[in-house]
Amino acid sequence: MRILGLDPGTAITGFGIIETAQDNLSCLHYGAIKTEACTKDEARLMIIYSELESLLKEYKPDAVAIEKIFFFKNPKTVIPVSQARGILLLAVAKQNIPIFEFTPLQVKMAVTGYGRAQKKQVQEMVKNLLTLDKIPKPDDAADALAIAISYSYLL
Repeated sequence: MRILGLDPGTAITGFGIIETAQDNLSCLHYGAIKTEACTKDEARLMIIYSELESLLKEYKPDAVAIEKIFFFKNPKTVIPVSQARGILLLAVAKQNIPIFEFTPLQVKMAVTGYGRAQKKQVQEMVKNLLTLDKIPKPDDAADALAIAISYSYLL
């Protein structure tokens, strides 16, 4: 099964594509969709939408796992991130791909076994579980891979 993990953001949306077969995980691709701060909001959302559409067409995931927004330290960022998340959900829904949502706590539990794990611990486990040479960069890509791994454990 091919799983696309998404870590929504307006400036950086992390993505990670993994494949699972007989309890083996492999990383197919990861990275980030980036938009410039000086770009108008509607243009940023269009970039995110277009780049995700390209990824969906190229990798044809069987499922998409996305981070669920439930709490934000900075109220100014919750609206733009929610807009980006909505655009991601729309692009996936248009392709009729099943969507599964995970909170950061659920991701940490799935990947490390500890819900209060530090970001570095999660990244190290992503590297180990996918047998990568190094921790994926940017951090948003590592987070997206962790989200995809979380869904793989439900299979």
